[in-house]
Amino acid sequence: MSRSFTRYRVRVAIPCLVAGLGLVAVTAAVADDSAFTSKAGLDAQSGAAIYSNICQGCHMPQAQGAVGAGHYPALAGDPKLISWEYVALTVLGGRNGMPAFALPASEAEETRAVHLSDAQVAVVVNYVRQHFGNHYKQSITAKQVAGLPHP
Repeated sequence: MSRSFTRYRVRVAIPCLVAGLGLVAVTAAVADDSAFTSKAGLDAQSGAAIYSNICQGCHMPQAQGAVGAGHYPALAGDPKLISWEYVALTVLGGRNGMPAFALPASEAEETRAVHLSDAQVAVVVNYVRQHFGNHYKQSITAKQVAGLPHP
């Protein structure tokens, strides 16, 4: 085999290897994403479980926020949380790149988004507003969330 033919095979093999690894990474990400959507069945009574399984991936475990591939605002000690409507509308419809968690079931399934019920939105809003250095004691109900505009 000639030396130039061997170099040609290496030049072809390396991009193929990189492409194959990329395909594996995308497949793993999609598989991981489908596991994420299964979290929609979380216990509607546990704001802590909803936060830890859905929200903390971006807002961090202690709600300190993060900056990197995106900007994820801190929820800890956030004075904007005084308005339960602001928080609930943000969870329902998303904001600044945050996904909407109240898409209609058909859209949520189509886009592989997590859909939270009004009860789940209420408990996670209450949880965030009453933890992480936030002391807003007013609790909201699923009925109040249902009265807000949904996407």
